[in-house]
Amino acid sequence: MTQPSPKKELLKILGVGFGIAVTIGGTIGTGILRKPGPIAAQLGEPWLIMGVWIAVSLYAFLGTLCTIELGTSVPKAGAWYVYARRAFGDYAGFVVGINSWMGTCAALGFGVYTMSEYLALLIPSLLGYEPYVAASILLILTGIHWIGLALASTFQNVMSFLKAIGLFTFVAVCYIYGNEISSADATLTTSKIIQTGSFIGPIIFSLQAIFYTYDGWHTAAYFTEEDENPTKNLPKSMIGGVLLIIIIYLLCNLAILYILPMNELANSKLAAADSIKLIFGEGSAKIVTIFLMISILGIVNAQMLFNPRVLYSMSRDGLFINAATYVNKGGTPALAMPITAAVAVVLILVGKEACEKLSDIATFFFVLGYASGFASLLMLRKKEPLLARPWKVPAYPVLPILMLIISLAFLVSAVVQDISSSKYSILFLVLSYPIFLAVQRLNRKD
Repeated sequence: MTQPSPKKELLKILGVGFGIAVTIGGTIGTGILRKPGPIAAQLGEPWLIMGVWIAVSLYAFLGTLCTIELGTSVPKAGAWYVYARRAFGDYAGFVVGINSWMGTCAALGFGVYTMSEYLALLIPSLLGYEPYVAASILLILTGIHWIGLALASTFQNVMSFLKAIGLFTFVAVCYIYGNEISSADATLTTSKIIQTGSFIGPIIFSLQAIFYTYDGWHTAAYFTEEDENPTKNLPKSMIGGVLLIIIIYLLCNLAILYILPMNELANSKLAAADSIKLIFGEGSAKIVTIFLMISILGIVNAQMLFNPRVLYSMSRDGLFINAATYVNKGGTPALAMPITAAVAVVLILVGKEACEKLSDIATFFFVLGYASGFASLLMLRKKEPLLARPWKVPAYPVLPILMLIISLAFLVSAVVQDISSSKYSILFLVLSYPIFLAVQRLNRKD
């Protein structure tokens, strides 16, 4: 294996193509294939379902415009962590960075475990060995990433291309070979809105589901330090990537609503697979399973790319162990990457339930990361008015203020509606300060 280099610099070898690929790969996973069913059970009306998806799509697009200003002004690895630390200091940066890293470790473990479950459907002899299969997949990915950024980024480009082509093909198949449902089958008379007589709970549940599905729209911002020309490339990467994601998500939802009766959709755990089975029968399940594994592999690879860079950046600023600043000859954070993989493997071996619970909690922290970014933009405009800003967000300060208000409103609503998950998030925030002080003392001793 390549030995860590004392040189602590990342390689500047990335461009627009990678930025778009990692945005798509870091966002589109199993969410678009799994979430339409639970959302339909909550809302029960096509116009409501599409309305909520469009609302979060708009949020992601406007959030992208804000993030481009941050990424081109402060082109450093780490995204939300970097912006929060520069705007609000070390402690704010530590909180944002560590929860971003830990939440992604949980999502990484959950994603690989889910992939191993699908693999066991294709190879029944693997049943019962899913944790070990998942850990093995993660170790293989770790080896690919250790070789270097060039190989890992090429792998990401291929996975993202296959994923996008697969989803566009799914949409085309539904409209060409499927039969449109009747207007009577297009609504659900037992939706949560009808049962409870309130829009609030079902809307918040649906927003949480879609926010989780959309998380990753900002992924290209993690790699500005490795981009050959972030000033020129980042706007193209982020806007191009998020627009493709929005188009794919809205088209997939329209295709599912076109072909699946609402009562079937509301009870579906895998709406896309059920749509294909409706057209081609049970024999099509294997095709959908293979696509699911490709989709998961793409998002897991993206997480393996960007998450170690958060630790790397924190270490460089003295907020994690100094050794995690080492970068090997291939441009991979030589210690931060194995640490990330090791934590995900531990979560896998503890059990899928642990990963899934942490992933639920992570949704809170993902949106907290967004909110910190919008707040950082506003603070940096005030704190550093002379900072070079190659890209400026339109409609400043109205747009970032509006995005911050929406993010905070969602966080408050999420806490009220999901106390069981939110209490763990709030507990972490309480414990974060003594952990921060302990890390600082440890680094002073070094």
